[in-house]
Parts: sequence; structure tokens; C-alpha cells
Amino acid sequence: MEVRSGLAAALNDGPPVVPRPSASVLLVDASTRPWQVLMMRRPRAADFAPGVYVFPGGSVHGEDGATEVDDVCRAAAVRELFEEVGILLARRRGRLVRDRECDELRRLLSDGCPWPRALRELELTPAGDRLTFLCRWITPEAVARRYDTRFYLARRPAGQTVQPHPGEVVDWCWTSPTEALATLPLVHATRRILESVAEEADVSRLIRRLRRRREAPPIMPRIVRRPDGGVEIVD
Repeated sequence: MEVRSGLAAALNDGPPVVPRPSASVLLVDASTRPWQVLMMRRPRAADFAPGVYVFPGGSVHGEDGATEVDDVCRAAAVRELFEEVGILLARRRGRLVRDRECDELRRLLSDGCPWPRALRELELTPAGDRLTFLCRWITPEAVARRYDTRFYLARRPAGQTVQPHPGEVVDWCWTSPTEALATLPLVHATRRILESVAEEADVSRLIRRLRRRREAPPIMPRIVRRPDGGVEIVD
């Protein structure tokens, strides 16, 4: 697959950089037929994947180790999902939260309260168990900005409204994987991940199947330079 010109400009001619641990979430809505996934568009000035549609996600932060989730990648997935699109996978006193708790958390964070402390003050426990591992991708060595990303599936929580972060999201939509593949500008990894789930008509069956399998080795695509001077990605 050919690399878009913006990505080609980000190639690294020096030694490979160490990829950053990251997490991303395919938030799915099974109430529609076909089922849909939440896609968000990054600003054109973004450092990574500018102007294309991606799944909510980002790098692991130090504060992710201070929450009640043993796996820092799952902790980062919960945090990034909330920070980017306002959806919170968390419980209060054993019940999954709704918009009211999300608003309370948003107010604390806007006042400068750190993420782990805000969760504790509101008695919120991140629901890492709501995340189902899908796959792991590591950015090609030839790229200057690299990520080691674990992708998870999660059902859309009832009673919550998408509230995108205006600085990180310029557009968003619910769409079926098939429609996203046909209509949205996507990077290689996003396209391949959507292709891997697009043929499954039943989200519940997909999640059950994923939870039964062991975590597969990471997918490590390569960037190959063509004789004509262009570059393409090869899985």
C-alpha cells in the first residue's frame, strides 16, 4: 500500500527510534445493523496521522500506573478514550457510570486535578475488564515517530454521550467498518484493522472469539522504497 506524502516526509534516515507504548480503542455500538465503530478525525496540524480518521487513543503516561488497573496499556486506553471523545469506561460502586459522572470528572480535570486523584475523589474505578484485546501494531522502523500500540474493542456504555476534545478532534462519526473503509481517509494500520473485523456481523460473537484466543505476536509492517522513489507499507 502506498504511503501518503505526509507520512513519507516523516521517514527517519537515522537509527530506529524506540516505539512509545500506546493504546487505542475501537468503541462499538451493537444497537445498529450493521454494528458501528466510533471514528475521529485528527487535526491537519497533528504530529501523528494528521487529517485522517483514527480510533481514540494515545501514548501511555506515567499517571496510568497510578490507577486501579494493573495493565498500564488498558489504563491508558481508558484515559485516552475519555480525554479524546468523552466516553468513560469506569464504575462507581459497581455500576457503570453515565453522563453525570463523566461531567463531574470533566470538571475536576478542568480545575487541574490529576487524573488518578480525580478518579479517587469521585470513587470511580476504571473498567479495564470492558476492553477486549484485538491486536498489537508497532510502527515501521523507518518512521521517525513510532508507537507500540495495543488495540482493544469496547462496547459503547449506556447513558453516555460522545463529547470530543476540541483540540484533538475536528470531526467524528459512528460508521460501520465497511463504510469507513469505503469513504474515510485512513492510515495503513487503521485500514487493516477495520478489514480484520468488517466481515463479522455479530459484535458479541466477535468479542467472545477474541477473548478465547491468546494474544498474538505484534504486527510489524515495513516501509519499502520503490524504484520510482515512492514508498509503500508491507505487512
